[in-house]
Amino acid sequence: MSLSAYATEGGFDGRHQPASCFSPVIALGRVSGPGPALELWTRYEEVIEVAARLGIAGVCLELSWARLEPRRRQRDAAAVERYRQVVDFARSRGLWVGVAAIDAAWPAWLGQEAWLMPWVVPVAVDYLRWISEALEADSWSVFAQRDRLTKGFVDRGAGPPWRSDGSRDQRDAARQLDEIVDSLRGGAVEWCDARDVELDDLAGLTMSAAEVHVRSLVRGTGPLASRRGLIARSGDDWVVVADEIPDELLAP
Repeated sequence: MSLSAYATEGGFDGRHQPASCFSPVIALGRVSGPGPALELWTRYEEVIEVAARLGIAGVCLELSWARLEPRRRQRDAAAVERYRQVVDFARSRGLWVGVAAIDAAWPAWLGQEAWLMPWVVPVAVDYLRWISEALEADSWSVFAQRDRLTKGFVDRGAGPPWRSDGSRDQRDAARQLDEIVDSLRGGAVEWCDARDVELDDLAGLTMSAAEVHVRSLVRGTGPLASRRGLIARSGDDWVVVADEIPDELLAP
């Protein structure tokens, strides 16, 4: 089960907070930001406890690059340590822990259309190698939701007014994402391809990917929130809101 940093952690795109690629459209009033979200930055352990009691096999922690490196080459050691605590806590509860290093709320300093820029490949590879050395996890995937990184090129009204062929830009961006993945092959960490599916898609899922991330353990808020979740917050407590837990998500 996935835990989306941007949708659940809170503390993004506000004054004196890490800025993501969503900050301009939030400022323009086109989308609502996550605000405090579900405050998981300080409450991850509570949700992980519930997940462990449910018998969930593991969690995929989607990291926030915007939080870890809020400005180019200014990396936040406290954020790294907090993610390390979350990983260690989940493992202590018997959960397998996967990490997805790049989500769809990349740092604002990368630019709105970062994946078209030729310089983004070495910058992303440098970040990925750094964070995989700074954290330990049972598995690593480069992207949390790869399709979200290029979807904006073909979404109506999402691009700049001069764009005439978003599909071409989408293909160019996709090639750069491939180049990022290819640049990591043969390193100390084995990066896997992750397939991201919704809970509703489980019935027809063919387990052909190296790893499957199922959204979402909790729904969260903001533009990256999932439609469904297994756990929700009720006051100060966390409650199970799913009628049943799919067998595919449970530990063997």
